[in-house]
Amino acid sequence: MDPKTCMHTGQLYLPGDESLQREQLKCLDRLHEFNQINPSNLERKTALLREMFAEIGEDCYIETPFHANWGGRHVHFGRNIYANFNLTLVDDTHIYVGDFCQIGPNVVLATAGHPICPELRERAYQYNAPVRIGRNCWLGANVVVVPGVTIGDNVVVGAGSVVTHDLPNNVVAVGNPCHILREVNDRDREYYFKDRRIDPAVL
Repeated sequence: MDPKTCMHTGQLYLPGDESLQREQLKCLDRLHEFNQINPSNLERKTALLREMFAEIGEDCYIETPFHANWGGRHVHFGRNIYANFNLTLVDDTHIYVGDFCQIGPNVVLATAGHPICPELRERAYQYNAPVRIGRNCWLGANVVVVPGVTIGDNVVVGAGSVVTHDLPNNVVAVGNPCHILREVNDRDREYYFKDRRIDPAVL
């Protein structure tokens, strides 16, 4: 099977394949261009993201610098997504992020892995598994999501967490490895931070 097919089927392949490298470098050139755009040039930033990504909805904003192995080629963003500085998308296969997600600084969503077998690693073999983030999630600063993980809707992942397993809808999860701390509950609709009440007018 050709390497490009293996990229998206979870099979081992060699990412240094010449045809893959040529295609990837074109994507990285566009990513470099994106990172050089003045922050005030919102129109150009938006236009280039539409060229770079597999899909991207309305009202998405990514702070620079932004990093991606394939420059966003295999990334599917919904609408109204905000990503803070130093987002890293290891998009060797597909990454899906739902509407209204907020992504903190230095977050890594990684689809690529390498075999534990030393002989295979020495030969530079790789495999990929997609990452899926649901709707209206908040990933705190320095969160890492590893290959093959699915996160449900309305999930908050605490800063510094390493997400190694799937998370269901409507939970707060923290830690390394990340675990469910609790469910989103009625108190969260009354208080937004510690003992600070939500003004009913903003709901």
